[in-house]
Amino acid sequence: MARKTTSVLPGFKLTLGYTLLYLSLIVLIPLAATFWKTSALTWGQFWHTVTAPRVMASYRLSFGASFLAALINLFFGLIVAWVLVRYQFWGKRFVDALVDLPFALPTAVAGIALTAIYAPNGWIGQWLAPLGIKVAYTPLGILVALTFIGLPFIVRTVQPVLEDLDPEFEESAASLGANRWQTFWLVTLPMLRPALLTGFTLAFARALGEYGSVVFIAGNMPMKTEITPLLIITKLEEFDYPGATAIAVVMLVVSFVLLLTINFLQWWSSRYHQSV
Repeated sequence: MARKTTSVLPGFKLTLGYTLLYLSLIVLIPLAATFWKTSALTWGQFWHTVTAPRVMASYRLSFGASFLAALINLFFGLIVAWVLVRYQFWGKRFVDALVDLPFALPTAVAGIALTAIYAPNGWIGQWLAPLGIKVAYTPLGILVALTFIGLPFIVRTVQPVLEDLDPEFEESAASLGANRWQTFWLVTLPMLRPALLTGFTLAFARALGEYGSVVFIAGNMPMKTEITPLLIITKLEEFDYPGATAIAVVMLVVSFVLLLTINFLQWWSSRYHQSV
């Protein structure tokens, strides 16, 4: 007779109830309140609010900069994780700790620091200015800030997968005549792809809602360097709550669709490689 296994946690039904209650209080109810507040607008008012030229410009900047920042971190984050896992060098623990700095550093402090560094008279900005490259108070500055806050998501997602990766697969490929590039492209990268997609998703979602580190370096010029979160804050300060929630709903829906698509691609990639 099989023994009934016991668990430290309560039973499934009770645990599921706590889970749904917690998610409702933390996630579902606030999101529902956003949609409810937006319902105060008619469809015409809603459409006029979310498609205004100033709002559309902020969409393009927020989604475009967030996507580019996540792509940049996807490439360089993989390199950083690779170095931290595959090589031993002096100061490795210090470099590993630096990766988590964007997590620990308050976003406002990060924004002020980046602005001071990349301003025309800053440590780096003073060397870029003679070359005609302006970072602070431009879309490029926004990209720098979003890249800064998104790097840890890629590194910390890929790093444990690399650590658990059995080197025998790469050694077998090398023994069969594959060069380093073929081994990485055909053996290592497919195993890392789900982790890379997860890290990209997290970095993109984090950048999309970022406010503190961007607001200082952006310059906040309407139609040029104004991000959508700042526009939402501006409408809240003007007591235009339905307008603010309307823009927030658009951001929420588009973000959810993008994240759902990326998660589906991640699931499909995982299933595909399992079948192969």
